[in-house]
Amino acid sequence: MRCMYCDCTESKVIDSRSADDDRTIRRRRECMGCGRRFTTYETIEVTPVLVVKSDGNRQAFDVGKIKRGIVKACEKRPVPAEKIDRLSEEIAKRVYNSMEPEISSKAIGELVMEGLKELDEVAYVRYASVYRSFKDISSFMSELQSMMEKKSK
Repeated sequence: MRCMYCDCTESKVIDSRSADDDRTIRRRRECMGCGRRFTTYETIEVTPVLVVKSDGNRQAFDVGKIKRGIVKACEKRPVPAEKIDRLSEEIAKRVYNSMEPEISSKAIGELVMEGLKELDEVAYVRYASVYRSFKDISSFMSELQSMMEKKSK
């Protein structure tokens, strides 16, 4: 680590502690050249994952976009914010753990629906109605019937 005051590359760590919900390490350092102290932060480098949209366009994976969709589906439902956060983090973890450089938007949508089905059935139906683009009431009813059959088993 290069000192910001004298450009010396020798320093010693005085103090280390976690920051940002244990995703970052804050280190207090002392320069061996000039003796001044400075702070550095160490974070995990995330390899970018591209989302392949249905039209073939690609964009960077954004967990915030997933969370906004889940929040919209859970609007006016008794779903705690921490469960929404946990679900969006779990989806992000699964996307990054796949070790694939690209993932289809369809696969992400399926992960969201899988999570919402466990979280809140009404939120699941809301999300599915937009995601699957139900064209008429019969396609909507067939989704509800399959849910009810699985629930009765």
